[in-house]
Amino acid sequence: MTTQVRTGQVRRWLARAGAALVLGSLGAAAAAQQTVLVRHARGETGVPYQPAKTVVMDLAVLDTLHALGVEPTGVPTAAKLPPQLARYADARYLKVGSMFEPNYEVIHAAAPQVIFVAGRSAPKYDELSRLAPTVDLTVNPKDLVGSLKRNAAILGDIYGRQDEAQRKLAALDASISALRGRAAGAGAALIVLTTGGKMSAYGPGSRFGVIHDAFGFQPAASGLQTSNHGQAVSFEFIAETDPDWLLVIDRDSAIGREGASAQRMLDNELVRQTKAWKNKRVVYLDGFNWYLLGSAGLAAMQSNVDDLARALEQGK
Repeated sequence: MTTQVRTGQVRRWLARAGAALVLGSLGAAAAAQQTVLVRHARGETGVPYQPAKTVVMDLAVLDTLHALGVEPTGVPTAAKLPPQLARYADARYLKVGSMFEPNYEVIHAAAPQVIFVAGRSAPKYDELSRLAPTVDLTVNPKDLVGSLKRNAAILGDIYGRQDEAQRKLAALDASISALRGRAAGAGAALIVLTTGGKMSAYGPGSRFGVIHDAFGFQPAASGLQTSNHGQAVSFEFIAETDPDWLLVIDRDSAIGREGASAQRMLDNELVRQTKAWKNKRVVYLDGFNWYLLGSAGLAAMQSNVDDLARALEQGK
């Protein structure tokens, strides 16, 4: 009952706000501003070139904007932010709600010229698009690198940062190529996410499958579920799989939840018998970049590639 009432209130408020926005923007529309036509996950949207007011509802998009030197007006709140995005906790950046629940009144009052959604915030596209031109930059996990390149190119076109985008993408391409060369003969890897004292494994085609699909690590297990939550596994499964590399993402640490750390969970007799443990090839990945950003931001992916390259070098 409560949800139905709240939803109705939001819809009525959006209807009033949308009408006011249309009337209030007629004068601005008359000022011939160049428009960029953007093709994205929800179709095509005209966006003002070099918009002065940008609202971002996704941390990975914020990560790419930051890498390109673009200053947003409004950003989502989060319990913890990756170090490279820590500055956006400052009060000078308008807080526009969480990635799951936008604050429509705050966003409307800010009068943004463009709103970006992706992933967790994408379900709010329809409501947000009634407040300002909205672009959905949700990535395809089965083509994460390609999606990231597309998004960086789109943002470069909108903000006149094409050269910077191409320079950083070229550097990323070179890093991925070098990583693939190193990973080819490094042995098989198992990707594990820990949370709440439980574990899930991920393989090719999954949300973390870029490690296999694009970065070249051979999967240690086949047939793993590719759902967003991965496949629930046990310590016995890890011992039986016996990977050469164990790549670990600690979700609780990434979201600021208290609990047993991944390091403590995995320090047990079964895991200690694996080749990965014996050869010091248990790698704790950056939970911020991998879980919160999904490795879908330009700076996040570059950092993740660099981290894996260092791990391979150290694990020789």
